[in-house]
Amino acid sequence: MSNIITKEAINGSGATSRTISKAAVIGSGVMGSGIAAHLANAGIPCLLLDMVPKSLTPEEEKAGLTLDDPKVRNRLAAKAVAGLPKASTAPLYSPDFANRITPGNTEDHLNLLKEVDWIIEVVTERLEIKKSILSLIEGVRKEGAIVSTNTSGISVNEMAEDCSEEFRRHFLGTHFFNPPRHMKLLEIIPGFDTDPEITAFMTEFCEKRLGKGVVLAKDTPNFISNRIGTYGLLVTLKEMIENGYTVEEVDAATGPVLGRPKSATFRTLDLVGIDTFVHVARNVYDSVPDGAEKNVFTVPEVMNELVTRGWTGEKGGQGFYKKMKGEQGSKILSLNLSTMEYNPGAKISSASLEAAKAAKGSRKKIKAFLGTPDRYSELAWNVMKQVLVYSAEKLGEIADSIEDIDNAMKWGFNWELGPFETWDLIGLSKSVQRMEAEGLTVPTWVKDWIAAGNESFYQQKDGGLFHYFKGEYKGTWEKPEMTSLQALKSQNRIIRSNTGANLIDIGDGVACLEFTSPNNAIGADILVMIQQSVDEVRANYRGLVVANEGRNFCVGANLMLMLMEAQSGDWDEVDDIIRLFQGSMMKLKGLEKPVVAAPHRMTLGGGVEACLPADRVVFSSETYFGLVETGVGLIPAGGGCKEMALRISDSQPDPESDLQPAINKIFETIAMAKTSTSGHDAIRMGYGRPTDTVVMNPDHRIYEAKQAVLAMDRAGYVPPQPGRARVVGRDGRAVLQMGALGLKQSGYISEHDHLIAKKLAHILSGGDVPAGTVVTEQHLLDLEREAFLSLLGEVKTQQRMQHMLAKGKPLRN
Repeated sequence: MSNIITKEAINGSGATSRTISKAAVIGSGVMGSGIAAHLANAGIPCLLLDMVPKSLTPEEEKAGLTLDDPKVRNRLAAKAVAGLPKASTAPLYSPDFANRITPGNTEDHLNLLKEVDWIIEVVTERLEIKKSILSLIEGVRKEGAIVSTNTSGISVNEMAEDCSEEFRRHFLGTHFFNPPRHMKLLEIIPGFDTDPEITAFMTEFCEKRLGKGVVLAKDTPNFISNRIGTYGLLVTLKEMIENGYTVEEVDAATGPVLGRPKSATFRTLDLVGIDTFVHVARNVYDSVPDGAEKNVFTVPEVMNELVTRGWTGEKGGQGFYKKMKGEQGSKILSLNLSTMEYNPGAKISSASLEAAKAAKGSRKKIKAFLGTPDRYSELAWNVMKQVLVYSAEKLGEIADSIEDIDNAMKWGFNWELGPFETWDLIGLSKSVQRMEAEGLTVPTWVKDWIAAGNESFYQQKDGGLFHYFKGEYKGTWEKPEMTSLQALKSQNRIIRSNTGANLIDIGDGVACLEFTSPNNAIGADILVMIQQSVDEVRANYRGLVVANEGRNFCVGANLMLMLMEAQSGDWDEVDDIIRLFQGSMMKLKGLEKPVVAAPHRMTLGGGVEACLPADRVVFSSETYFGLVETGVGLIPAGGGCKEMALRISDSQPDPESDLQPAINKIFETIAMAKTSTSGHDAIRMGYGRPTDTVVMNPDHRIYEAKQAVLAMDRAGYVPPQPGRARVVGRDGRAVLQMGALGLKQSGYISEHDHLIAKKLAHILSGGDVPAGTVVTEQHLLDLEREAFLSLLGEVKTQQRMQHMLAKGKPLRN
């Protein structure tokens, strides 16, 4: 690239004057259809075009179709769109979003490209094919339309070298990672002639509208993430072969104990596809001039042998691992690279691995692991030191910012810490001394940085984060949408705190209630903090956000506490806990200031009940939301059933309207412990209201929730009045229970499931009252509490709770 594009340049660039109202994707394979699906997720209508088939399928022949029939000519793209709602990885937030994608072909519908604002080429990874597609696009696109290529490593500049200057100004690389919905990383690769305004706009658009973590990469082989990730995997293989480690030993030493995913090295290769990995490695080998680097990117012969045999990993049925089915169930075998035979798995243990497992959090795990010398920590160090040095060598070549390199590895390979963050963790000066003593050549700029008195690449000071940039500390530019509770806490913005939660001042007169207990499970400490937060906000703040930055928003109530109280027979204590839970939720709902919840990822059971009292919910797009208590033999008792019954009643104010269909639907949802597959799906399931919204970028949740609080406050917030619900009564209860009885008689549910269903039906119908009766919130809460206490005393419920705590999955007894 001829110029350095920084995030500061993007801010205030005027790029937001552009818009993308409609897009097109050329190529309907796994990546192309996945990208089209994610555009649809973002509400962007999208064309999906592919080539015209050259022959008929047997089904088409049988139907009497010809090669000229539109169904045949559009077959590839149409089949891809039809398959999206059925895909195992769920590319769409909601199945009906597939309607936003229009399939077609590149012969009949190429002229439609003149109607779109962004065209993404996603065809085969071959330079000449990509160049030919860009030529076709250039012939029809409207002036000013943005064109990008999705490539994992082919040169962006070479692709567009035959195109006009105007085209090249609007052309760049947009490397999505697979699957596009779920992988956060998007590498944006400007060409030599790409207009900086286009780069700025695409960075902002893809972060806000598509929810991506964007890094700016240079037009070099495999860009950032795949360049460093492939290097790391290859040096791991080299260490393994030279020192006689097994597949399982390598995975034990390069997974969570090193801040990496559970898939570690070889399970990752099996998931990615060994043939795909070989192709990526060869791309670097063919493109770099340096002999030493070429040597590293030489694919080991064993990898070529696996590809030749078709043992390409998961898609080939076997790779470094192989699943075998037997009479006693499935077992996983691992490959012996010396004999090329599969052997039963062996449990790997050592002092360093045990030290890491005992430590809490990735940073402590890494330090404990590397700080306990043995065979496995030695393997990890030998790999890590090479990756750190390589990352430093490539700074300026693959990216200008260490932040972009770190983020690329965290978002693209799911590392907990990037290379430079890891270097800081293990001690920069001390580790460099060891590397050099062991014969590694550390880049001069790193040694100069240390010689200047610096002990880390990142530095926290004056309430802000600074990082190395071209020989000095540079402040990390923080976008207003990126509200960080961690950063606010470091600025002493905590208003109140206890063992399970914090109340934090997030500015502009808004406070945020943050859960901090293990797994953010709700216990008495969180409930007490909810009540204290309501009092604090009522007296001193404009409103309240309920959000946190944990791995998951909340996995539910403290199951262990409930089980212990039940087994000890302390029913008064259990009753007190339920009353505290219900009272806290009612107090939150009754706050005279606006309350907005911003859940993310797993939001289950009590986590849902902590969101339902809010005036508004700002869902993260990836929110898995559900009242799942029946899975452990219970029913929601923190107001979940009550809130759903109230919403159904409020949605049909006509006293003559039939509530039964809506009650039947929510009864099935709760009884079957259904969980949403996204924020959009949570709304579709009935957990959301018309005022609730979905935010694509999870890092923007808290900011958007705060803006919602401020908007309601400016509009003159009026708190909701105590709710009253019209219920279906005993007649409606009979309908629900009849359905549950049919399921039991058909063998779909157990006797205990049937008992739970009957109690749930009793609550949702309003109890033993006539149809059409209007009941209070407290009436419904009392029904919840009675049912919960009754079920908690059941032996089979306690067995379910024990199984969930021990195994992490439900028991059907």
